[in-house]
Amino acid sequence: MSLQRIIHSVVTRIILLGIGIVLFGTALRFFILSNFLREDIGALAASQQSALASYVAHDIDQKIVDREQLLRRIAAALPPALLADPTSLRLWLGRQYELLPLFSHGLFVADTKGRTIADYPQKQERSGVSYAGRDYFKAALTGATFIGQPTIGLVAREPVLPIATPIRDANGKVRAVLTGVTTLAAPGFLDLLQTSRIGQTGGFLLISPRDRLFVAASDPTMAMKPTPPAGVNTLHDRAMDGFRGTGITVNAKGVEEISAMASVPSAGWFVVARLPTEEAFAPVARVQRFIVKYSGPVIAIFLVLAWSGLYLTFRPLFKAADHADRMTRGEIPLEPLPIARNDEVGHLTAAFNRLLAKLSESQDQLNRMAHHDMLTGLPNRLLLADRLRQALERARRNHTQLALLFLDLDGFKPINDKLGHEGGDEALRQVAQRFAEAIRHSDTLARVGGDEFVIVLADIDAGDALDAACAVAEKCMEAMASAFVVRDTICPLGVSIGIAAGDETCAADDLLLAADRAMYKAKEAGRGCYMIAAGVTAHAEKRRSGRHVELS
Repeated sequence: MSLQRIIHSVVTRIILLGIGIVLFGTALRFFILSNFLREDIGALAASQQSALASYVAHDIDQKIVDREQLLRRIAAALPPALLADPTSLRLWLGRQYELLPLFSHGLFVADTKGRTIADYPQKQERSGVSYAGRDYFKAALTGATFIGQPTIGLVAREPVLPIATPIRDANGKVRAVLTGVTTLAAPGFLDLLQTSRIGQTGGFLLISPRDRLFVAASDPTMAMKPTPPAGVNTLHDRAMDGFRGTGITVNAKGVEEISAMASVPSAGWFVVARLPTEEAFAPVARVQRFIVKYSGPVIAIFLVLAWSGLYLTFRPLFKAADHADRMTRGEIPLEPLPIARNDEVGHLTAAFNRLLAKLSESQDQLNRMAHHDMLTGLPNRLLLADRLRQALERARRNHTQLALLFLDLDGFKPINDKLGHEGGDEALRQVAQRFAEAIRHSDTLARVGGDEFVIVLADIDAGDALDAACAVAEKCMEAMASAFVVRDTICPLGVSIGIAAGDETCAADDLLLAADRAMYKAKEAGRGCYMIAAGVTAHAEKRRSGRHVELS
């Protein structure tokens, strides 16, 4: 089998269709399975992230609550008289601190003006520092226990978390402020958040919406940095407004990640557990690679099996096609094809045999259809060429002449536009009938185009060709003089005619071309007349009020 036949073979097309279906199915599985796994794994990862965030948030909240409660107990137990004795106050604070050392950077008491009265452990740097402008100091003066903004401590020179509570006298008046300071890096405070990782690249964030600040993070470079502006991370914006839950977002660094938010109620903070989707959905990527990797072998196996099966199935068809091809080339006579199996191929072969028989019976009808115009029944251009050739051969044998009239209808297009193609077809049939009545039975009338006709006048005595042609042209114009009635509509039609005459020395194409050109000259001369092609003998007599013009 040649390469060309393989390329155009129905088997090849079926196999290509099968490969396309396999590829489509593979792509469909690729995307559907990927989306399913992505949703499933995404939901599982989000649930895990939420549990981790809640656990870490609860741990931090409990540690802050413990420090608040301890600070309130110390403030409530502090004897107001010690406020006037800094040394005794420092010793007293030392005993409390040693008992429960939750504040890694110590305790200090400041008067209502923000000046330090006593601290423990004693820090010389605190003696000259005023805390009057600190948020936690201002809040404590109003009588509330307040968790201050995480900041770089004035004394510690590292990130700290201050918590302040008022010290009241017996009458409930605020006499001083007790502040406990915990460094964020203190052991046992934020260790779980700062040292834990989620997967290979995920981790935690501790955010203070009030201060718009990353308090702490698994990534040390993010700690104590301001949060991104609104619009950079939509899920972060929602979390800053109070949303707590899970979602997929793109962070400020452009990395897509699964995030879960959980509140730290005591401080008004929230914890974010985050994991890049690239890591979370790594199983999805592995499944995708698996599908792609094994698609090639599957297609190869399918190709081999499909080709073998289809070739065996269509082998009788190949043989029948080859047999029919040899018949068309004349190598063997026309005969029914053998039927190998009673299946679709056998049914097709039997149908071909019936068609072959029908074609044989209809050969005459097909020959007529090939040589005649289907609309008017007149000879078409093919039969006209044959008749014209025969006329020229007779002219050579008998030393006679022939004439050719090329007729083109005037005003036919408006009929088509007004009555449609069916109306135009009816008009053409009537025109053909009138022209046929204007010529001899031995002459040829053919339709060669939409509204173009040709008349061949053969076997004319030498010297009489132009007279005969002009007479026929006059008859044709007279035949067109009365209007046509098409679909109860009166339709005027005219005709422009080109005439060419010749003898045995003429060529058929030259004669037809000369008449065609003469017809166009008749059109240019005003239509409704005939013109004689140049190169013929002068015809002195004018015809019918100048409707005949002879070309020079």
